[in-house]
Amino acid sequence: MIRVFLVDDHEVVRRGIADLLGREHDIEVVGEAAKVADTLPRVRAVRPDVAVLDLRLPDGDGVDLCRDIRSEFPETKCLILTAYDDDEAAVAAVLAGASAYVGKSVVGSTLVRDVRLVAGGRSLLDGRVARHVAEHARPVAREDPRYDALSLRERQVLALITEGLTNRQIGSRLGLAEKTVKNYATSLFLKLGFERRTQAAAFGVQQSEGLRRLGPRAP
Repeated sequence: MIRVFLVDDHEVVRRGIADLLGREHDIEVVGEAAKVADTLPRVRAVRPDVAVLDLRLPDGDGVDLCRDIRSEFPETKCLILTAYDDDEAAVAAVLAGASAYVGKSVVGSTLVRDVRLVAGGRSLLDGRVARHVAEHARPVAREDPRYDALSLRERQVLALITEGLTNRQIGSRLGLAEKTVKNYATSLFLKLGFERRTQAAAFGVQQSEGLRRLGPRAP
């Protein structure tokens, strides 16, 4: 029996997926959550084989939740379910340990098949996402070693801070809540040793200039 945990802030979506999966003889939905904050305690209690995670949640996102789940429960596979076609998010999801990145437009029978494949240890990446992951995985020389301490999402936030965007504008660009962006900004300021946004922006400019001087990534 494949034990599945569902995370989506829309009850109708959760109920639809639960009903779809529950009709299968070899799949059991063992828990649900609508927020990031509620997920880990419930996952600890039921230890599912597969967690189906919405990409965008009211208090965070499925990518970071995937990373947390995989860190604490490496035996639990994660399938990211999203209504958005976002290559950067797909790359972030894979780097966070997701086994699949699936659009909500998928037909029911395909989602059931994907859950079974993920539970069996398969990684479901289309060619485009695989190419993007390979590109991000190439080693890049860095001007400042502190940059390497930043997560992919923190680097995205830093790049947009460098462009002069507010937290609200960054949230709109990345599909994150403003509070979530603030949390990422606070984390990257701490890692970089900065107290002010202007310091982070100046660092981002220097980093970008340094990478341009280094030239293209090595194959």
